[in-house]
This record gives sequence, C-alpha cells and structure tokens, in this order.
Amino acid sequence: MSAPAVEGSAAAAFRSVLTRVLQAAERSGRSPEQVRVVAVSKTKPASLLRQVYDAGHRCFGENYVQEIVEKAPQLPVDIEWHFIGNLQRNKVKSLLAGVPNLHMIESVDDVKIANHVDRVVASLGRKPLKVLVQVNTSGEESKFGVDPSGCVNLVRHVKLGCPNLIFSGLMTIGMLDYSSTPENFKTLSNCRAEVCKELEIPEEQCELSMGMSADFEQAIEMGSTNVRIGSTIFGVRESKKKDE
Repeated sequence: MSAPAVEGSAAAAFRSVLTRVLQAAERSGRSPEQVRVVAVSKTKPASLLRQVYDAGHRCFGENYVQEIVEKAPQLPVDIEWHFIGNLQRNKVKSLLAGVPNLHMIESVDDVKIANHVDRVVASLGRKPLKVLVQVNTSGEESKFGVDPSGCVNLVRHVKLGCPNLIFSGLMTIGMLDYSSTPENFKTLSNCRAEVCKELEIPEEQCELSMGMSADFEQAIEMGSTNVRIGSTIFGVRESKKKDE
C-alpha cells in the first residue's frame, strides 16, 4: 500500500472515531465536547500524525519519552501533547525540556515521581503542568498505578505539596483482555467520588481518563472525559523495544 493511501486511511479512521465518540456521548447524556480524544501514535511516523492534524485534530499522546521528544519538533506547536506511559524519573527532564507544548502527564502514580516532575517544572521555568493520577484499578501486579486505597492521599499530595503541578483527574488502563472493563471503570469512578468528597473538589473538575481502542465507547457511556485511541486510528502498532 502506498504511503498516501495509509495516511488517507488514518484521517478516515479518525473521522469514524469522532462519529462513534459523538454517539457514545449522546448515549451518556453528554455533549461530545465533554469528551477529549487523545490520538495515541506510538511507533507511528510523524507523517501519519500530520494527516490527523490536517483533519482538524490537536490532541495527541505518546507512551515513550524518546518518541514524543523526536516527533514533537516535527509537528505544529499548537498540538497539545499528552504523555501516557510509565514515566521514569531519569526521563522527566528530557520530556519537559524537549516538548514545550506538553499539555498533560497522565501517568503520575506515586509521590516520588510527582515530586520530581514538580521540581523539574520549576527548574525549567515552565508554567504549572496538568497531571492525572494513574490508578491500578485491576489489581494486576504488572500494571502501574496507585492502589485505589491510596488514591486520596496521592491526590492530596499533588494538590498541596506540588505547587508546579495542576491536579486534573484520574486515569486507568484496565485489563488487557477487557474481561473486567466495567469493573475497572466503575472503580475509577468510585475513586473520583471519594477524592472529590474528601478534598472538596467539584466532580466536573476531576477528569476520568479511561477507555482505549477496544472499549472507548463503553468508557464514555460510563463517564470518561478523556479516551486514548491508538490502533483504531493509526493501525496496529509496530513492535517496540522498552524505552531506554
């Protein structure tokens, strides 16, 4: 298949996703403007992202620091980048320095990484950065994220102890086989209710980032405000070595 055909298919797939988001939002009783689509392009070239950008989209996500640092300079500066992968402390400075238009880190999962990101934001003179707290809703040891029982304390620390971070909500990945997807999403929703009650945060100011290619419609129906969609837009990702 020629490159233009692949790129055209990405734009067409993106438009199809928007239609499905619209329908799911309507089923949830919300406006589609209340649901953000993060187009996740891991392992895909900047040329494919540009196709989706040219279709009118401005929110993109990456899982690997090396990829986002390489792609961001190749693309327009009005993109709002989301970093959604596990973030190692030794990669924080290169991420923040290399992506001036980084809009949000979705994967803050413990006090140490929160403190480190907070310090680096300050040292680089960046404006405060939006973050989501990642919650391990499935209980799998292989998954990153704070245990639901520790969610309130971590959010409290981000809000009170990290002046250069803006707590914006909660994120979860869920189980890869989707066998417990509804339970995972319900757990995150319950975490939000607890966080908002304990810390007196209006629920509309606490986002829920949940739902990916295989389950984003269900996630939206269950209250997600932020869905991370990769393969449905860009095609199956290439194999990728662990971020070095």
